[in-house]
Amino acid sequence: MLDLGFVRENGDLVAKAIKEKGIDLDLKEFLAVDEKRRAFVQEIDELRRQQNEFSKKITQLSKEDKDKEMAGMKALSLDLKRIEGELQEVEEKWQSMALMLPNIPSEDSPVGVSDKDNVEVEKWGEAPKFDFKFKTHIELAHDLNLVNFEKGVKTSGFRGYYLKNEAAVLQLALINFAVDKMRKLGFEFMITPTILKEFALVGSGHFPFGKDDIYELKNTGKDLSGAKIGETLYLAGTSEPSLLAYYADTTLKEEDLPVKVCGFSQCYRNEVGSYGKDTQGLYRIHEFMKVEEVVLCKADLNESDDWLEKMRSYSQDILKDLKLPHRVLQICTGDMGAGKRKMYDIETWMPSRDGYGETHSDSNLTDWQPRRLNIKYQKKDGSKEYVYALNNTVIASPRILIAILENFQNSDGSVTVPEVLVPFCGFKSINRK
Repeated sequence: MLDLGFVRENGDLVAKAIKEKGIDLDLKEFLAVDEKRRAFVQEIDELRRQQNEFSKKITQLSKEDKDKEMAGMKALSLDLKRIEGELQEVEEKWQSMALMLPNIPSEDSPVGVSDKDNVEVEKWGEAPKFDFKFKTHIELAHDLNLVNFEKGVKTSGFRGYYLKNEAAVLQLALINFAVDKMRKLGFEFMITPTILKEFALVGSGHFPFGKDDIYELKNTGKDLSGAKIGETLYLAGTSEPSLLAYYADTTLKEEDLPVKVCGFSQCYRNEVGSYGKDTQGLYRIHEFMKVEEVVLCKADLNESDDWLEKMRSYSQDILKDLKLPHRVLQICTGDMGAGKRKMYDIETWMPSRDGYGETHSDSNLTDWQPRRLNIKYQKKDGSKEYVYALNNTVIASPRILIAILENFQNSDGSVTVPEVLVPFCGFKSINRK
């Protein structure tokens, strides 16, 4: 959500961001609704002021004057009720439109409409050259008894899978390795809720934009008779909404910034927009494990962009420790999402794709999320401002297992385990049984 004063005073800039990000929002219509809403609020405030004045002086009036004033107050109350009803209708439309207002992209963000317009800014490592016919992670998983896709689909449905044996241990090793690294960097670690209320997903910006990709729980918030008694709940697609919601309606102290937290969670994504894409293997699945980091810092563009670069470096350091070739893309305006000021994706080399596959995402959202969640900090002079929020993938698995299995396979069909993971998993290679 944007500051409304900024929107009213910078219509051209906001309209440009709406266009460049491909947001389905008519800014002129929103501003008209906003003006109507403000007029109703002012009118209601005036009527309530008159009611308060009447309440103060009624005891001093004669019976005749009191009867006259009461008749006027009844008419005023009817007007107030009518206008409040009209405001509620306008408020609902205003709220739905206000949530669509995009953040202003950074000046150096590439302007484009899709991922084809993203710009490569860095590349690390060389893709392996095999002197034998390499296998895909699906073939390796079958040969080494690491994943069972058939029983996963039977049990869980399309894109279901069972991780087994060394693959299951390796996934946990990756998680523990990433958490250990983040804790050494001073991040507070949490295991976050995966069942979320709607406010957390609205606050993070996953609603309304990505609602189709979020699983909705249908059998919650009901009593024994089936009557609805509570709000609808959802499954998280990342720990980002949970980490942010932890600080909702909180005023932090400036000296306590930056807040650095990382969270582990099981993640669920419907992948509704990816029908027909990556239907085989572990690349695009409905549930996975992830470690996410969130930073809350002072309301300063330079400081927040510095954190964006630091967070990106943390993820790259992990990939370098794993000795996985990768590249960094700066994301264009049409691909970065409504809330982002600036964004990077990191893609890791996957031989079976004959190219790179996305494994990390690093974003600066400035105060776009904190405004939605009411997360502020008190400055030393006593004034309050919304913090700036950033998030970044630390590790997501089993997708990263694709890169490990395929890049480190050997001619005898075995797979060498990255050295940094050996202390966390207890074996140096995965061999045919």
